[in-house]
Amino acid sequence: MAKRTDILAKIDEWLEPGNFQDYAPNGLQVEGKDEVRTLVTGVTASQALVDAAVEQGADMILVHHGYFWKGEDQAIRGMKKRRIKQLLNNDISLLAYHLPLDDHPDYGNNRQLADVLGIQNPRPLGGLVWQGELEAPLSPEKFGLHLARALHREPLHVGDGPERIETVAWCTGAAQGFIGTALDAGIDAYISGEISEPTTHTARECGIHYYAAGHHATERYGVQALGQALAEAFGLRHQFIDCDNPV
Repeated sequence: MAKRTDILAKIDEWLEPGNFQDYAPNGLQVEGKDEVRTLVTGVTASQALVDAAVEQGADMILVHHGYFWKGEDQAIRGMKKRRIKQLLNNDISLLAYHLPLDDHPDYGNNRQLADVLGIQNPRPLGGLVWQGELEAPLSPEKFGLHLARALHREPLHVGDGPERIETVAWCTGAAQGFIGTALDAGIDAYISGEISEPTTHTARECGIHYYAAGHHATERYGVQALGQALAEAFGLRHQFIDCDNPV
C-alpha cells in the first residue's frame, strides 16, 4: 500500500513534468482514494480502460493519454461525463503524463520502443526525436517485417531511401512532422506512429524511408515501464491493460 501523494511525488521526481509545455495537464487529473494498492496502466483513458480497471479493483489508473486536450470542449458531458463519473463512483485516481513520458531516458516511449525493436545505441537526436543503429543492415522490406513482428501491427512504408537500412530515427505517436530532423541528420529510415499527407511526398522526394507504425502500437511501452517501476518502488499490484487501437 502507498499514499497517492507519495506516488505523485515520485513520478514528479522521475519525469520532471514541470519542464514541459504540454497540451494537457500532466499529473493527477481525477482525484481518487488516498491509499493505493492496485495500479492499472494503459495507453489512453478510454471508457474501455476505465471499465477494465474497475474490474481489476484498481485504486489508480496511469496513462499516457488522459483528458483535457487543447481545443477540446471543456464541458463535462456525454463521453467525458461517463468516464469521469465511473472514476469518481469507484474512487479511482487518474494520472496522465504525455510529453514527459515520451522523453524520459529510461521509462520514455522512445527509449522503450528502442528496446522492443532491438535498436542499438539509442540516444536523443534533437527535440523529442531519437536515433540509433540496427544490429545488422536490413532491406526496407525486411525492416518493415521486423516492425510488424515486434509491434504486432503491419506498418505503412513510404519513401525512396537507400537499399539497405543501417541508421534509424524515431519518435512515437503523432510525430510525422519531425521527419525533417531525421533528414537533416542523414538517417536512412524514420519511424513514427502516424502519417499525414505531406509525409509521403517528403519521404519520396528527399530520399528517406518512412514507416508509420501506429500511434497506439508505438506508445504501449513507456507507461508499462513506469508502472512497473512504481510497483517495485511502492510494493503495488500492477496490471497493464491493452485496449487495442488500430490508429
